[in-house]
Amino acid sequence: MSRTPNDDRSDSMNPNNDAYWDSLDNHANQLNPNHDEYQGSDEDEN
Repeated sequence: MSRTPNDDRSDSMNPNNDAYWDSLDNHANQLNPNHDEYQGSDEDEN
C-alpha cells in the first residue's frame, strides 16, 4: 500500500516519529532571527 499526503501529516504530528522533530527544528530555525540562513548581508546599505 502506498503512502498518502495524510500519512506525511500524521508523521509530522506524531512526537514518536523523527519527522515530527525535523519539522519542529525547521520551524524553530525559520522563526529564529539569529539563524544564519535568515540574516541579511553583512554590508551596510547606506
